[in-house]
Amino acid sequence: MTNTIIFDMDGILFDTERISCECWDEVGQEMGLGDLSKGVKGCVGLNKNDAEILMKSFYGEEFPFEEFRGTVHALMKRRILEEGLPLKEGVLEILDYLTQENYIIGLASSTSLKSVLAHLDEAGITHYFRKIIAGDMVEHSKPMPDIYLKACEELGVTPMNAIAIEDSPNGIRSAYRAGMKPIMVPDLIEPTPEIESMLYGKFYSLLDVIDYLKDC
Repeated sequence: MTNTIIFDMDGILFDTERISCECWDEVGQEMGLGDLSKGVKGCVGLNKNDAEILMKSFYGEEFPFEEFRGTVHALMKRRILEEGLPLKEGVLEILDYLTQENYIIGLASSTSLKSVLAHLDEAGITHYFRKIIAGDMVEHSKPMPDIYLKACEELGVTPMNAIAIEDSPNGIRSAYRAGMKPIMVPDLIEPTPEIESMLYGKFYSLLDVIDYLKDC
């Protein structure tokens, strides 16, 4: 029986992937690093360790990742303070529905635990999640399966009985490799045929996911 839902955070609960990518582009230009679009897309869903490895593989070992990341983080924090933390459509509705239906709800985000908790607390939704696993709690995050395997273990559920709700290809790969049932709600990146073959479902709003779960 599938009674567990594990959410990604950025791009699923919050419209932060868009802000993050804009900040990456802005800081890259300010630092004279050129076009970083390939790296930006490749890093969606990765934790800090794996993002650094990827960026240096694209742009060389001399790429100033720590300085770059710190500047991006500061800019993104300032923008969220100024503009607010944007919730994606259907977040409160799906969390309320899953709670009412006695689903086990978890979260597996490649973002650091400090940032995850800050975002969830600001939005007032921390209490919905029985377990929260962040990117700095595993050595390698998405697309490796570690973060979802840890989330399932912490929740005491078998991966095959759990649905992962993701927006990125790296997140889908992670959930699929963990043996879960991946549902994609695309944000910035549409699924390729490879990713489509891994999906348990694809929807363009969390409200549509509610309708799907009601019919299961």
